[in-house]
Amino acid sequence: MNSHQAGPLALVGSGEYLPIMADIEKGLIADRAPRYVQLATAAVPDGPAVVEKWHRLGVEQAERLGVTPVILPVATREHANDPEIVKLLDGAGLIYLSGGNPNYLADTLRDTALWAAIEAQWRSGAALAGCSAGAMVMAAWVPTIRHPREGGTPGLGLLSHLRVIPHFDAFLKRMPDVATRFLVGRDDDVTVVGVDEQTAIVGGPEEWMVQGTSSAWILKGAERHEYRTGETLLTPLSVANL
Repeated sequence: MNSHQAGPLALVGSGEYLPIMADIEKGLIADRAPRYVQLATAAVPDGPAVVEKWHRLGVEQAERLGVTPVILPVATREHANDPEIVKLLDGAGLIYLSGGNPNYLADTLRDTALWAAIEAQWRSGAALAGCSAGAMVMAAWVPTIRHPREGGTPGLGLLSHLRVIPHFDAFLKRMPDVATRFLVGRDDDVTVVGVDEQTAIVGGPEEWMVQGTSSAWILKGAERHEYRTGETLLTPLSVANL
């Protein structure tokens, strides 16, 4: 993966657009064009009111940061191939995929003009962030959250060496076997990373710093290795990921 000119990546456990996460988003867009591009596509299955909520929160966060919010109204693959919508990405400083249904998000963006343009903007220096569903789809495979053993969907493949479990601390309380569930079907070259709520790993694609209020975790079988805020974790690329 040639990313020497690429912008930073952020994989966020939860909390997109909330004031408590503003410093992370401020750091991502710092010294970049003040255009904050936002996609709430993952929330589409929850209905228009939920999508509008994310749009409102995104605009409010952009206003806190003193930058221009740019909302991409993408609900379908047709939207994701619409040249007028794709053009809205031009000059982005930060592109953010917010949370919701990761399988729907991956199926809507995969192999579209919009995703190709997002990746091109990132490789040209824009920051790229995904929260919850938005973080999960960066991988090559997205398990079905409630029933990972029952399958999933191909991800967007930007970070094919990772599998991300957002809301890790919350999931662990409700489903103590969550780590085992998400390991199903994992390739040996894939690193599984859990990211707690209101926490992010920032940097990438191999070296990340933990930011936010809690921790990130690397999962190896039944073992969990904790990385606290301010610490660095590594997710090495294999030959297959290059």
